[in-house]
Amino acid sequence: MTTLSHDRYRAEVTRQFDLLRATLSGADLSVTVPTCPDWTLGELARHMGGAVRWSGHLVATRAERNVPDEAVPNAQGPGDDDPAALDAWLAETAAFGARVFGDTDADTAVWSWTADHTAGFWARRMTHELAIHRADAAIAAGVAYEVAPDVAADAIDEWLEIVRFVQRTSPEDSASELKGAGRSIHLHATDAPEGLDAEWLIEFGEDGFTWRRGHAKASVALRGPLSEVLLAFYRRRPLDSGLVEVVGERELLEFWLERATFG
Repeated sequence: MTTLSHDRYRAEVTRQFDLLRATLSGADLSVTVPTCPDWTLGELARHMGGAVRWSGHLVATRAERNVPDEAVPNAQGPGDDDPAALDAWLAETAAFGARVFGDTDADTAVWSWTADHTAGFWARRMTHELAIHRADAAIAAGVAYEVAPDVAADAIDEWLEIVRFVQRTSPEDSASELKGAGRSIHLHATDAPEGLDAEWLIEFGEDGFTWRRGHAKASVALRGPLSEVLLAFYRRRPLDSGLVEVVGERELLEFWLERATFG
């Protein structure tokens, strides 16, 4: 289920790169990213660009199977943290992504690691890959983070879909533990614009969980501005940040966050 158009996802890939480049402007690229401590800020930026180069290569070649990173042209980015070189590579990558996704119909067959083997999957995946990692970059650089409300809401949808897919297909993953009838989680954005349903109900069952958008009483609720609910749900912001409110069984929400860790 997607809530944005293929054209919007394509445009968002470009927009997210523009916002990333603004985030990196003047930042120390050697600092460690607190939310991704295995990476420096420069490494994070190269990861983001590399992801779009890789997925774009899959789409452009109509790949029928996975392609190793090393087989993708110019996917590694600059070899050092020269700001000008990195910015130029990110700009070129944004143009590449816009061109590839823009020239391909959403339903074009392309390999993916999910059940959705289409180019549309990759345009959506890269929109949210960039949006979430841009938050990582903003946190590391100490600058403000903003994301369009409909993009934030769709990112929560997509994450729920991914975790559910992993639960169904990878019994060894910790997502398999997200079950147990009678428990539920409610996500509630307090600042959603008119017309945007930015509430979710996640219900645990004996074999896993289901979810839907909407308002309902739950075992625990995570409330706050939509962007902060998104970051907390993605484990980019701690629950005790003061920017969100947890009402009810906090342990259940923590249980979810500890186990919904794929990717």
